[in-house]
Amino acid sequence: MNHGVNGVELTVIVILFVLVTAGGFLAARWRRTASLDSLDEWGLGGRGFGTLITWFLLGGDLYTAYTFVAVPAAMFATGAVSGFFAVPYTIVAYPIIFVFLPRLWSVAHKHGYVTPADFIRGRYDSRGLALAVALTGIIATMPYIALQLVGIQAVLDTIGLGGSGNAFVRDLPLIIAFAVLAAYTYSSGLRAPALIAFVKDTLIYIVIVVAIVYIASKIGFGDMFGAAKTKLATPTATGAPTGLFTTGSTTYWAYGTLAFGSALALFMYPHSMTAVLSSKTRTTIRRNAAILPAYSLMLAFLALLGYAAIYEVGKGHISVFGLDGTANAQLAVPHLFAYWFPSWFAGIALSAIAIGALVPAAIMSIAAANLFTRNIYREFLRPDAAPKEEARVSKIVSLVVKFGALLFVLGLNKQNAINFQLLGGVWILQTILSIVAGLYTRWFHRWALLAGWAVGMVYGTVQAYRQTVPNTVTKLVNGKPVVSSDGVRHFGSSLAPFPFTNTTVYIAATALVLNVLVSVVLTVLLRAVRAPAGTDATAPDDYYSDSASAEVLGETERELEAESAPSPPGTST
Repeated sequence: MNHGVNGVELTVIVILFVLVTAGGFLAARWRRTASLDSLDEWGLGGRGFGTLITWFLLGGDLYTAYTFVAVPAAMFATGAVSGFFAVPYTIVAYPIIFVFLPRLWSVAHKHGYVTPADFIRGRYDSRGLALAVALTGIIATMPYIALQLVGIQAVLDTIGLGGSGNAFVRDLPLIIAFAVLAAYTYSSGLRAPALIAFVKDTLIYIVIVVAIVYIASKIGFGDMFGAAKTKLATPTATGAPTGLFTTGSTTYWAYGTLAFGSALALFMYPHSMTAVLSSKTRTTIRRNAAILPAYSLMLAFLALLGYAAIYEVGKGHISVFGLDGTANAQLAVPHLFAYWFPSWFAGIALSAIAIGALVPAAIMSIAAANLFTRNIYREFLRPDAAPKEEARVSKIVSLVVKFGALLFVLGLNKQNAINFQLLGGVWILQTILSIVAGLYTRWFHRWALLAGWAVGMVYGTVQAYRQTVPNTVTKLVNGKPVVSSDGVRHFGSSLAPFPFTNTTVYIAATALVLNVLVSVVLTVLLRAVRAPAGTDATAPDDYYSDSASAEVLGETERELEAESAPSPPGTST
């Protein structure tokens, strides 16, 4: 355990944080061709990001601070099934998005859609279905933002800022970091995380390359894997092994559905959609679907650091106990970096994790704010809201979202944030049928899709709640680890038996199967009774378009010009 603040690491982190903060505010003038008083400019960066910027933005968006600490932490704690599945799922995701995301980009660009719920509204002529998609996106994103704080907290604990002292003093660095994040996101919109992503991703690549070289030269992969295999085979108090070094015949379906279901869900998240819709062309998306797997290679190496942590813990070089004396697997990688590297480079490595929280948190808050503004505020409260008003509301909501996430993680146990993130994956996957099927066909009835979504949401939530595990905590008492148990906790796993079988699968995948079955059956019935299907606002050619319609561009430009024009003499504004 660290009993003092590491001044060198703290100084490096502060310097890099100041640099990215300056970049965040300067981004307001970066590649700007118009006022930021519209969602196109503030929330989507002017829809003008090319291949390189989009690559960094999507990489910074999808590979978050929580990913950097949680994936190796899962490998450290329970092995491959709960940890390494993240690698194949991020590989599988890109061929999938290569097929359908260019179509979504085209129809959104053609009609000026800012959110996936905008597309649902236009395609199905259904306010209810669009609201369901918007609310699902918001509630699935909120805990995701909160979990970025878990990554920052792990960094602060590692450098010696944390523990069980005065709560305000302990959390002050975290509060300051998110206050600054809120300020430059409000000022610069999506351009801020796009610019900062260059710094974050460059640091991460440097750190991972150095870490892998260290393992190869100082530890050896054979010794690392041997230590992990031994530790994970060690029986727990119940007699079951601690974890699985590799998947086995009893875990194929669990591993496969977890990976494939997560791949389907990845680009359903609003922040992923926001980054995609900010791209300049359809070709930009296809190029990124081809080159983004480079991040998956980085993630594979990063996951192996969990096994490296097992080796170093076994040698007594590090521990995963925080300053409060409680064991926390999320500290495995930060403690590795602090042990392996000289303080100045450890500061760079820890900065990469901390900055890695700021980029996705900013994009997520913008995406959630866009959903609220477009699909709740404008749809139900102010249908005649002008672009400037939309941008103002979205900026305010982005602040509320960020500080709501901050209060959430400071006021509740971190495990609760993890539980809600588990639910987020279950929830967001229930929107895929409406969005992806809608890009190709309008056969599904809007009411059937809404009913299918509801069934999937209810089943997934209830089934996840029913998964209980012992609520154990390991603390240091007189220098020795002591395990205590306090009943069970719900939301203990994202896996459950498939109905009427003993085969364990990803809960979200089962919920999606029920969603599809209900949607298909009800569509047949509703079409048989000729229930109103609404009017489709899109045309077949819209899904191949590479330019916005003159009508959309003209209307937006006229509204912005009217708002910025001086008032005639004798009138009030």
